[in-house]
Amino acid sequence: MRFTKFWVPFVMLSMAGAVDSAMAADPQVDIKTNEGTIRLELYAGKAPKSVENFLQYAKEGHYNGTVFHRVIKDFMIQGGGFDKDMRQKPTRGQIKNESTNGLKNDIGTVAMARTSVRDSATSQFFINTKNNDFLNYSGESPQGYGYAVFGKVVSGMDVVMKIGNAPSGPGDVPKSQVVIESISLVTAK
Repeated sequence: MRFTKFWVPFVMLSMAGAVDSAMAADPQVDIKTNEGTIRLELYAGKAPKSVENFLQYAKEGHYNGTVFHRVIKDFMIQGGGFDKDMRQKPTRGQIKNESTNGLKNDIGTVAMARTSVRDSATSQFFINTKNNDFLNYSGESPQGYGYAVFGKVVSGMDVVMKIGNAPSGPGDVPKSQVVIESISLVTAK
């Protein structure tokens, strides 16, 4: 009995440690789109809540069939919230903004999209197509809090730039639909 009593917590701790190790290992995901594949490396050590949130949406299949619904040339591409018919998908609760993590909104980084409310990010994310210093944390005011970077493109930046340079119409919606077919975990670094 004593063996069982102490063994179960040890096993549970070991499994929890394995999950923590995977999160600390900067997991990589592939964003498969109808324009090509983008591989991201996610910074779980610097943005644990954002990475966990993003991976949970990916695991649930939330991103399958969503679109990059907002594309602004020389700024960013944004997706993860609307389906092909431009209907907003339901989301889980909002997460804490991790913009104070020291990561910058530089070209090729991925960050959580949010409203003007600091801690309002859910499923939507954006990839910077240039250095966007004005999106970085600069203070505690609503304007200065910034947008939480949680990863970076490690391959497929040509796909990002192709999407980012595509013509957009009203509301910055791309004239040719860019569909996120899937987002899947690839490997740990």
